[in-house]
Amino acid sequence: MKTSAHVLAMAVVLVHMAFVAFAVAGGLLALRRPRVAWVHLPAAAWAAAIALVGWICPLTPFENWLRVQGGDAPYTTGFLEHYLLPILYPVGLTRTVQIATGGFVIAVNGLVYWRVFRRAARSRASGAGSSAPAGRRARS
Repeated sequence: MKTSAHVLAMAVVLVHMAFVAFAVAGGLLALRRPRVAWVHLPAAAWAAAIALVGWICPLTPFENWLRVQGGDAPYTTGFLEHYLLPILYPVGLTRTVQIATGGFVIAVNGLVYWRVFRRAARSRASGAGSSAPAGRRARS
């Protein structure tokens, strides 16, 4: 039977995975919902900083601490550990790969936000004073 610490450790893994996915691809949500940018930009900046500077995300030691508290060795085998953890903690992770990952996060989000800001500028320029929501204005 799994202890509550082990269950919490698995929850941290899932939160970590969701955060990484949001940091990398959350800008795509901002294309539809521009207000998401207020949450996504700091998340993407944090993820890029972790990768570029070589820091360790605080979720990693927290997860390992929970595993030890639950009587488990960190990263024991199991479905999540076997299939999902290698994405977050690849065996061949080098400093070069970390820097490339950080650059990838910045490049993807730079392209997405270029489009978000361009769309917002067009919307303001063409629809100033219109009461219809952005993206739903009638086209002439």
